[in-house]
Amino acid sequence: MAVGARSGHDDPEEGREQLAESPEPVTDRTTRFGDDDGERGGGGPGRAERGDSEQDDGEGEPTKAKPRSFWKELPLLILIALALALVIKTFLVQAFSIPSDSMQDTLQRGDRVLVDKLTPWFGAEPQRGEVVVFHDPDSWLGDTPTAEPNAVQHFLSFIGLMPSAEEKDLIKRVVAVGGDTVECKKGGKVTVNGHALDETDFIYPGNTPCDDKPFGPIKVPKDRIWVMGDHRQNSLDSRYHQELEGNGTVPNDQVVGRAVVVAWPVNRWSTLPVPDTFDQSGLSAAAALAPAAVPGALGLAGAVPLVLWRRRRLTRGRTDG
Repeated sequence: MAVGARSGHDDPEEGREQLAESPEPVTDRTTRFGDDDGERGGGGPGRAERGDSEQDDGEGEPTKAKPRSFWKELPLLILIALALALVIKTFLVQAFSIPSDSMQDTLQRGDRVLVDKLTPWFGAEPQRGEVVVFHDPDSWLGDTPTAEPNAVQHFLSFIGLMPSAEEKDLIKRVVAVGGDTVECKKGGKVTVNGHALDETDFIYPGNTPCDDKPFGPIKVPKDRIWVMGDHRQNSLDSRYHQELEGNGTVPNDQVVGRAVVVAWPVNRWSTLPVPDTFDQSGLSAAAALAPAAVPGALGLAGAVPLVLWRRRRLTRGRTDG
């Protein structure tokens, strides 16, 4: 009863019990499967070998190199950073510190400016209205005392991580370039090629254009520039060195580059664009010569037909005679 209630069929139940109690049929079947796999190239021994191989591979796999310590990498990083800083300072951008008040209010004492040194490598020359840094051309600074930086400051300045320690550099605004005629009479404005400059946007409040030192007219030699400070009554610029070579002008090859940005202090951050007065039409020397050439050109154009007509009459008269 118990059996019938459990299965309901005697024979199949006995067969299942035999299958469970006897391991032999299972063993045979397993062996057969292994043989079949072996015939297909994937038998039991093959599987065992693969398993061993995978384990060997795992145990024999070469250990990956451990990353180098940060402290070991640090000297190399510092060396690369210094090399990049030196390249940038030499060819691209250099920082300069403003040591005087000669460019107020555009620049204040202690400002740090960034100077573009890249464009001159491609043949760019100083243009009217630009603020430029240049080497002292003819001892303009004379015996002016200069700060003596220590060795660390010299090094940081050399690689460009600090403003230049070279105190023999000056910063002024370009007013005229090679070929221009520049002039300023007392009580008047600065003129370039006969065109008056409106300097109210950048000249120091309360200053006159040149009442402390009138000058000109001066013809600026080729490849030189005439420079002036924005604080006219506190700037020993080109006006005060007219006895030197070039009548106080600065050679273009002494120009380090154009100051483009006030980078420090943060509250003084600003760009240094060219004032609009230097963009007025007719300011260039070539344009200034054009009006003077117009009457002569018109006269020549009118004279040519008259001369040709007269020559024809004379030739015709000789033929008739």
